[in-house]
Amino acid sequence: MPIYEYSCEDCGTKFEKLVRGNTEVLCPSCGESHLKQEHSTFAAHAGGGASPAPRQMGGGCPAGMCGSPGLCGRN
Repeated sequence: MPIYEYSCEDCGTKFEKLVRGNTEVLCPSCGESHLKQEHSTFAAHAGGGASPAPRQMGGGCPAGMCGSPGLCGRN
């Protein structure tokens, strides 16, 4: 049973809903069915407690993606 994300085109409420089969989905705030399905994101969690600090990949770029400082305009 997938969880979908919706936004109501009438009142602007954003919500998630567990959908079974062809169930009609209604906005929990206003009760309308004028909904837009949003793109969902997911999070993966690995066991082991706290996450290690992100590692900068060199070059001095704050995003850690540039091998040449100043090339991307962010430095």
